[in-house]
Amino acid sequence: MTAHTTGTREEWLAARLALLEEEKELTRRSDALTKKRQELPWVRIDKEYRFDTDAGKASLVELFQGRSQLLIYHFMFGPDYEAGCPSCSAIADGFDGSVVHLANHDVTLMAVSRAPLAKLQAFKKRMGWTFPWASATDSDFNFDFGVGFTKEQQRDGGIEYNYLREPPMANTLAGKTMQEWDGDNPVALTAAMTGTDVPTFTRERPGASAFVLEDGAVYHTYSTYARGLDGLWGMYQWLDRAPKGRNEAGMWWRHHDKY
Repeated sequence: MTAHTTGTREEWLAARLALLEEEKELTRRSDALTKKRQELPWVRIDKEYRFDTDAGKASLVELFQGRSQLLIYHFMFGPDYEAGCPSCSAIADGFDGSVVHLANHDVTLMAVSRAPLAKLQAFKKRMGWTFPWASATDSDFNFDFGVGFTKEQQRDGGIEYNYLREPPMANTLAGKTMQEWDGDNPVALTAAMTGTDVPTFTRERPGASAFVLEDGAVYHTYSTYARGLDGLWGMYQWLDRAPKGRNEAGMWWRHHDKY
């Protein structure tokens, strides 16, 4: 049994009311940040992007599916992956059911990855998902929005992710499979689930981007990466309210069909 303070119902209520004031302040601060997020300047996108979708080739405008707003989850599934990233998969488990609600509120929510469409379709079927998923395998889209990188960028320290420049990847990582990796490294364990080595896995990154369509033009309005995705990761929102919190000691989650 974990060591924790116990008390009476009256003591609990007093502590809970004090915490409630802090929660309300956090909510107000979150509302203010949301307003600032929506006030960011829009950047017009004139570059042509082409995607492979279930309905065939599509432009960025066509990804909106007749709506004025587009939310894209940059799902880590590179061309050489055998399965989607388990962390991205856990996030997708949480948003799959929201797609229909957002679609009826003028928002298209979909995923985009660099893997060929056939791989995405097979994995989507395995996971039982219904959200739209497009392949950017023949497009610069992932590279331009900071979630896809080349071997050269990785080697030379040219990766800029989450608005920060990363150092070159150590040569000792090159070519190692996860089965050969020593230690309980979360990146290594995650990559193992995708069937890749460390460098291949980390050339893809997670993120979310927002776009708006106005008078026939597409504008980029927002992107977030890394811990900026925390609020979209549904299981963590529940764990943050559980008695033991996230209570993590290494990589504990899996693709939902692998538990």
